[in-house]
This record gives sequence, structure tokens and C-alpha cells, in this order.
Amino acid sequence: MGTSAKDFFSKQEKEDIKQAIMNAELDTSGEIRVHIENTFTGEVMDRAAFIFKQLGMNKTVLHNGVLIYLAVKNRRFAIIGDSGINSVVPGNFWNDIKGNMLNQFRENRFTEGLIEAITSTGIQLKKHFPHHRDDVNELPDDISFGKD
Repeated sequence: MGTSAKDFFSKQEKEDIKQAIMNAELDTSGEIRVHIENTFTGEVMDRAAFIFKQLGMNKTVLHNGVLIYLAVKNRRFAIIGDSGINSVVPGNFWNDIKGNMLNQFRENRFTEGLIEAITSTGIQLKKHFPHHRDDVNELPDDISFGKD
């Protein structure tokens, strides 16, 4: 595990995270992205919201995109759901996922924490936004990285 965003996860861990995203999106029209960067300034939720828009996640047809954002050197993370998913998940849903992630992260189990969060998110997306025959994958499944 490296200290910069691009080498924080090994090649295999990146593949495992991407596979978790693909699995979570299998039976849903929802979209999940993971974005990792080194640092940010300001509030983590503001930065995640900025990245959400920068990645075009606010443009999905059903507004059912979810971003999991990590800033490795700040040791901060956030989860942002678009209005469609936020309107149907329980009020404590994102906080519960973040709590589970934090527990894993405290044990240096970053890949496991991300995969659990992706899987839990996928379950909710499948429940509220089932896959239809004409669904297309609106966003890439690869991890995106900041420029620093």
C-alpha cells in the first residue's frame, strides 16, 4: 500500500474493487464510482460533492449515482448519493455504511471496507432501481484518481 492516491491500492486490490462495483451494478440501473486523491482543502463533503459533479454523476437518468470518495493523506472519506437514491434509502443508511467503513479502515482493511460499502450500496440500488433490459452502464466502473 503506497502513500499516494494512485498507488494506495495494489493492482490486485484495484481489480477487486472494480469487480465489486461491477457485481453491485449487475442487477441495477444505479451507478457506483470510487474516487481517490491525495489531499483536499475545506470540508470533505464539499469536496466529494464537487468530484461527484466533475465526474458527471449528477447526470444519470434516474439520479441514482453514488460516489465513495477517499483522500488518503487527509485520512478522510465521504459517500455522496444523488437525489434519486437519497430519496429512497433509510435516513441512517449512509452513516451506517460510513461507520462500517471506518471500522475496517481503523484495522487497515481499506479494500475490505470499500468492497463492503460497495456491496451494501448495490443491495439498496437493486432494491430501488432494478435493472431493465434497456439499461446501459452510464458511468465507468474504474477507480478515478485526483491529479495530485
